[in-house]
Amino acid sequence: SGRVVELEPLLADLTFNNIVRMVTGKRYYGDEIHNKEEADLFKKLVTEINDNSGASHPGDYLPILKMFGHGYEKKVKALGEAMDGFLQKLLDECRRDGESNTMLSHLLSLQQDQPKYYSDVIIKGLMLSMMLAGTDTSAVTLEWAMASLLKNPEVLKKAKAEIDEKIGEERLIDEPDIVNLPYLQNVVSETFRLCPAAPLLVPRSPSEDIKIGGYDIPRGTIVLVNSWSIHRDPKLWDEPERFMPERFEDQEAANVNKLMVFGNGRRTCPGAALGQRMVSLALGSLIQCFDWEIVSGEEIDMTENPGMAMRKLVPLRAVCHQRPIMNSLLA
Repeated sequence: SGRVVELEPLLADLTFNNIVRMVTGKRYYGDEIHNKEEADLFKKLVTEINDNSGASHPGDYLPILKMFGHGYEKKVKALGEAMDGFLQKLLDECRRDGESNTMLSHLLSLQQDQPKYYSDVIIKGLMLSMMLAGTDTSAVTLEWAMASLLKNPEVLKKAKAEIDEKIGEERLIDEPDIVNLPYLQNVVSETFRLCPAAPLLVPRSPSEDIKIGGYDIPRGTIVLVNSWSIHRDPKLWDEPERFMPERFEDQEAANVNKLMVFGNGRRTCPGAALGQRMVSLALGSLIQCFDWEIVSGEEIDMTENPGMAMRKLVPLRAVCHQRPIMNSLLA
């Protein structure tokens, strides 16, 4: 019989575990947690950082209001100090324990030869970037992808057929298989287009006066790129509100460049390839291992929750049925 599951917490555990194990070699979620107290602290810090990242301060719009209270600034500063202390502890621990095949151990190895370019401050910044930017966005994207597939069962059926044909039921999908699953890649690209986890790209500021698209942008102006709007522009996309992975079957450069979920050009997101692989492999595994259906009497609510990360307003619940491949793997 099927089991009703809420996907968001499970997907969050999955993506956090992947990134944290890559960076530190530790498991902070699920079974076999290395240190529960440490894991709970990490979860608490990450949750608070995500909750406060998109908060606005009235003083940003009316500077005179900054003179009345500094509660938000104090809170953010204390949060930053707490996370810095946590990361420093991980760094010191890795330095003390010696060699291991993790991102952190390799950075510490580079520090010995190039201490100026790999100071503790820089290494902690890289760790924080990986653990925050690479986890929440991947989990959010996976939930939107599953919601879109459940709302479009013909797409789910086509993706499942491709995986069954190319991979079969004798083994689990693996990273090298992704390149041979073009429709699965198109499903991921269409999810990135229609439901970008970060609807506004990282703010940019020109170092000199420039003109873009006929608009004068003075030096120092903060520029925000609205990828959500670009991805739904009918001038750029046919039927932009429709979830249609087939639109990416034509891999012309012009079509690829219109997809801006990771930015474009020299300053595109350095984690783009990793993010695409993580989402593709996780989504492919969910399709390969389980049959999915909507909970009886419920509808898939695609309402967006406003914020820096575009989550679903209503968490996704679905019924999953174990497929035959799971019977053989768990036997």
